[in-house]
Amino acid sequence: MTTFGTIAFAPLIPPPLLAVLTVAALAAVGLAVLRRARGAWLRAVPLAALLLALAHPHLVAEQRQPLADVAVVVVDDSLSQHIGDRRAQTEAALSELRRRLARQPNLEVRVERVESPADEAGGNGGTRLFTALDHALADVPHRRLAGVVMITDGIVHDVPADRGRSLGAPVQVLLTGHPGESDRRLAVLDSPAYALVGQNAALRFRVEDKGAAGTAKVTVRVDGSPLLTVDAPLNRDVAVDVPVRHAGQTVVDLAAAAGPHELSLANNRAVVGISGVRDRLRVLLISGEPNAGERTWRNLLKADPAVDLVHFTILRPPEKDDSTPINELSLITFPVRELFEDKLKQFDLVIFDRYRRRAVLPRAYYRTLAGYVRNGGALLTAVGPEFAEAGSMYGPLADVLPGEPTGKVLEQPFLPTLTAIGRRHPVTAGLPGAAGPAPHWGRWLRQIEVRQKRGDAIMAGVDGRPLILLDRVGEGRVAEVLSDSIWLWARGWEGGGPYNELLRRLAHWLMKEPELEEDALTAEVKAGRLMVTRHGLDGASPSATVTRPDGTTTRLHLADQGDGRAIGELPADQPGLWRVAEGGRTAVAAAGNPAPLELAELAATPDRLMPVAEATGGSVRWLDRGGVPELRRVALGHVAAGRDWIGLAARDDAVVTGLRQIPLLPRLALLALALGGLLLAWRREGR
Repeated sequence: MTTFGTIAFAPLIPPPLLAVLTVAALAAVGLAVLRRARGAWLRAVPLAALLLALAHPHLVAEQRQPLADVAVVVVDDSLSQHIGDRRAQTEAALSELRRRLARQPNLEVRVERVESPADEAGGNGGTRLFTALDHALADVPHRRLAGVVMITDGIVHDVPADRGRSLGAPVQVLLTGHPGESDRRLAVLDSPAYALVGQNAALRFRVEDKGAAGTAKVTVRVDGSPLLTVDAPLNRDVAVDVPVRHAGQTVVDLAAAAGPHELSLANNRAVVGISGVRDRLRVLLISGEPNAGERTWRNLLKADPAVDLVHFTILRPPEKDDSTPINELSLITFPVRELFEDKLKQFDLVIFDRYRRRAVLPRAYYRTLAGYVRNGGALLTAVGPEFAEAGSMYGPLADVLPGEPTGKVLEQPFLPTLTAIGRRHPVTAGLPGAAGPAPHWGRWLRQIEVRQKRGDAIMAGVDGRPLILLDRVGEGRVAEVLSDSIWLWARGWEGGGPYNELLRRLAHWLMKEPELEEDALTAEVKAGRLMVTRHGLDGASPSATVTRPDGTTTRLHLADQGDGRAIGELPADQPGLWRVAEGGRTAVAAAGNPAPLELAELAATPDRLMPVAEATGGSVRWLDRGGVPELRRVALGHVAAGRDWIGLAARDDAVVTGLRQIPLLPRLALLALALGGLLLAWRREGR
């Protein structure tokens, strides 16, 4: 296609020189006119012909190739489009639309299908049709866009602020679903990300059911166990308190009963994760006498910013009498009553380091300490030779201590080793240097012999005798370290050992940290996979029952790892709450969001896209009312929708493939004009 454009000049001499010659010619003609010379005006003819020849005027003609207009069909394949018959409506409309668009001349059709974003936690980014439209038009200028047809339920979350005016083409919306749909959903309005262990976390939620009145039963579960059932008023905020019983993740599952006109139960459930944190773990350390290991305990506990340490060392027991007046002593009196009557329950862990039974603690306080353990407290005893003596603290605490002293102190170097249970127990499994038949650690020099009454021996010393004993007593926990030589590891003697890691794990196991539970089932979703871990001391490879969010179940084999863990995994291909059960134990894990933004509203609606259609000259139509309307091409800027038809703009864009220059004045014509002008001027002047 050729299109004639403008007149252009290509001077045969430099333009400044041409300008000078033009001025000179005008001056000469003007001077002749002023003097009223004969043939003055005729002299201008050859001069004009000469100047035109030097200016070389020509007509520029463009060679154009027409470009096809582009129509984009955006198909909503998000989660909400799987409700009812919307998927069937979508595919039928797309097929018919393709057929009708194919009949349109000079039109390129692009189809962009939009799924829920995979990187947005199960579609939590919502339906983003206009983002997909920008992607489809990334290599197309808007001057070629004939129009956009969207097949969707109207639940769109990225409507542009300019309502699509920047597109410069009509947006036609074909709605799936049915007018007047309603649905009930549960929305969590406020939930804390963190809460203190032992306190309640406040949750606020609402059961939304537009146009309905009354109440809905909402079941609240914590870590898979029922907590309470609430009769929640519809469309009103409801607050509940959820107890946070342990550190780490607490999973709260809320489920609302189905409404009378449910489109889906997918948005009737919400899952909230609350991280339980401890508020300054309080530890009471009582050293019976100054010793080399005392600083090891103190340095370890003081180095942990989450630990609030209270430390007492018995420097002058009551039975010591050196006749020093009380008012001259710089030592404070040991606050027995304050610690063991008033504040004992405030401590998360009590440590006795080489403590011998003296008149410092009355026997009634030992009973108080035993009750503290049974009611959920934690006790650790690190003993030395005093534990083998007649006045040891074992007597009044025999009901809670797992190892009974025999009275023998083993004074000889020995290498601490892990027992069979210790290789699987979280406190000692995988300790640095423990791999292989013999640990790469330094030796200890003294061990107190005991008879193990109960509990688990996780480390052994001389001839396999128990070196560290762990036991559960009632709701609490007890640990016995049957040597006062661990400080040698801290000094690096014979290469030292992992004293810091061992004592840290020991203290945190006593304080019931979830990651150190030796008999537990845990589940979490990582990188789109459900990871199930069974902690146990029996070395078994059990199978767990996994319940998916949609209610289907599957068996998952857990492979023993040799360190107390049996692990299994499978794809977490559904957003929502995954439940795992094995041997009476249960665990839950949340994959993405069980009620993502994409499913927050399921009722099809024209409200969100109607402003876009009106601003661009398009329309919004329900597919269940007449199906796909007729398709027409309209001039740009004209009405693009009628009662039973929708329109796409005819842009008629083209690309310039070449230029052609056509001289306006042939050379012979210019020559004839110049000679003719000269002859006429000569003849006129010659009269």
